[in-house]
Amino acid sequence: MSELSTLEGFICGALASCGAVTLSNPMEVAKTRLQLQGELAKEGIKVYNNVGEVFTKTYKNEGIRGLQRGLGTSYVYQTALNGCRLGFYEPVRRQLNGLFGIPLEKNVTSTSVGAGIVSGMMGAASGNPFYLIKARMQAYSPSLPVGTQHHYRHGFDALRSVVRVEGLGGLLRGIDAAILRTCMGSSVQLPTYIAAKTYFSKHGIFEPNSLANFIFSSSISGACVCLMMQPPDVSLTRMYNQPTIKLENGKTVGQFYKNPIDCMYKTVRAEGFTGLYKGTSAQFLRIAPHTVCCLVFNDLVCGWYSNFKHDYFKSTTTSS
Repeated sequence: MSELSTLEGFICGALASCGAVTLSNPMEVAKTRLQLQGELAKEGIKVYNNVGEVFTKTYKNEGIRGLQRGLGTSYVYQTALNGCRLGFYEPVRRQLNGLFGIPLEKNVTSTSVGAGIVSGMMGAASGNPFYLIKARMQAYSPSLPVGTQHHYRHGFDALRSVVRVEGLGGLLRGIDAAILRTCMGSSVQLPTYIAAKTYFSKHGIFEPNSLANFIFSSSISGACVCLMMQPPDVSLTRMYNQPTIKLENGKTVGQFYKNPIDCMYKTVRAEGFTGLYKGTSAQFLRIAPHTVCCLVFNDLVCGWYSNFKHDYFKSTTTSS
């Protein structure tokens, strides 16, 4: 596979993530609603008892549209997040290797984790407005509401509404939680995927570019990501969805939480430590196939594009 430029890597990463989120979005809807259920309450009436009930009740009352709420906005978010996270990971890793005098092609844990964090921060910052809108759209249910409800007709309507009510700063709400969540996930996603893939190949368990190697390596990576980022993910969902008030100085702030640490503290105090892991089953059902599909699609798209580019330039050179 020929080396891709940063722009080419960004585009391939964005295409891969959009393909993956089409399959994983219903699980994201379930995760969001479970995370908001019983917010800051020790006990209460449960709308949903488990992931299966979210799917069945949502489909019964809202149809396929309910299960795929926020899908259009998810495409934009995934393009921003994973385009950066997958597309910029390798250039950043190589830069860090060069900075510390390490051969560019060598995979070192420290620079791999650093590259994952840096590329994750870039993706989280650029995708924050779209994640906020996506979370609010996925939480909305006209029949079985949980948490604060925000009704938007579509993504553009949501953008206009947020800016009109909360100002431009409203689009940055929860960005600190988003960066924390994404950094924790990104710090292990690609490093564990590459490490697992290399291990399986080195020990002859799977062929280097076999589908089995892709799937098993991605599954290990997905499990690690799920464990790392569930608490900040709960915090992020709640910060995005909380009601807001306008202060006398004109600043709009959240009514419940000041920052992700405050959110996690209040969640543990009111709901216990398990409150930080609400929706974990839905999260794993989302993140495992999403990570598998995203990383497999990324390898396939990059491979297809590299072959196309190689054949194109070869034919151009031959004809000239």
